[in-house]
Amino acid sequence: MLEYLFITFIVIIIVQLFYYLFIFGRFTFSTPNPKKKNPNKPPVSVLVCAKNEAENLKKFLPSIANQNYPNFEIVLINDASHDETLNVMEEFRDANKSMFEKKNIELKIVNVFENEQFWGTKKYALTLGIKAASNEHLLFTDADCEVMSKEWISEMICNYSENKSLVLGYGAYRKIKKSYLNKIIRFETLMTATQYFSYAKIGIPYMGVGRNLSYLRETFFQVNGFVKHMKVKSGDDDLFINEVATRKNTAICFAEDSFTISEPETSFKNWIRQKRRHISTANHYKFLHQSLLGLFYISQIGFWFLAILLLKDQYMWEFVLGLILFRFIFHYLSLGCAAYKLKEKDLILLIPILELTLISTQLYIAIKNYLSKPNHW
Repeated sequence: MLEYLFITFIVIIIVQLFYYLFIFGRFTFSTPNPKKKNPNKPPVSVLVCAKNEAENLKKFLPSIANQNYPNFEIVLINDASHDETLNVMEEFRDANKSMFEKKNIELKIVNVFENEQFWGTKKYALTLGIKAASNEHLLFTDADCEVMSKEWISEMICNYSENKSLVLGYGAYRKIKKSYLNKIIRFETLMTATQYFSYAKIGIPYMGVGRNLSYLRETFFQVNGFVKHMKVKSGDDDLFINEVATRKNTAICFAEDSFTISEPETSFKNWIRQKRRHISTANHYKFLHQSLLGLFYISQIGFWFLAILLLKDQYMWEFVLGLILFRFIFHYLSLGCAAYKLKEKDLILLIPILELTLISTQLYIAIKNYLSKPNHW
């Protein structure tokens, strides 16, 4: 039995090597694209959908309004909020009226009321916002996101070309000192971004994040928007991208000036609830994407389980230990480069501990979702 487990362990190491070096390596070891200069900057509609986000809007709306971009509008969508979200939007519009006129920025407010047929779905509110948008190029972020640079719009939009109709960006989470939960959240975000950037690089894009995402209005209406998964409460970002993204039409943007940063959960319970919703959408991905993501996750679990088991029984422990060290070398090389690119360098030393914590948490969430479906977004 131990001999078979040892052979399986070798196979798992080979599978991990393939993923980290030949799939993720397409992103992690890539050189940054030269700075693009696009003198004909197209008009852009920036959309922010907010549900009970009054305090976050007060803090982060100015970072959007202060963009160095010649032609854009802001579309604020109040998704049936019960707090002061609508008032904050209106006050922000009125208080900055002179600035908007000077910079030729239009600010639209779309007030969405509860709808019995689409109650609780962000997709319904976003659809109304997209219909209200005046421009072909749409750029999305969330109400709890701060745009980190005045060049955010420019950096994202310059990735469009004749063939590209959507751009995947990076949405980071704010760092909190002396918080292990914060490190787990940021490590999970790093892993997710490494995967969706890498798969896009090899020509099989499968998701993006609504915290930082852009696509053409025409692309949205060509597939009738979110109609195929409207009944799924989450997935306005990843399920839509999973449906429309192709090898030819997808660009990625990981320039530092294109980053957004969000407020992370500070409660483990709330983070688990958030991740339950996110993970549940993966069941609706295309079969190829589910298979590739599933095989990688199984290889992660298998590596840790068999490494611990074989070392515990001291079966050919010298070879097992050598394989473990070999695996961690290419693991560190790949994720370390990704961490440098995405400005998460403080996570590098903790990668093994964070990986083990994350895959254990994901296993717990998968079991929890199997027993009872998450019913909120």
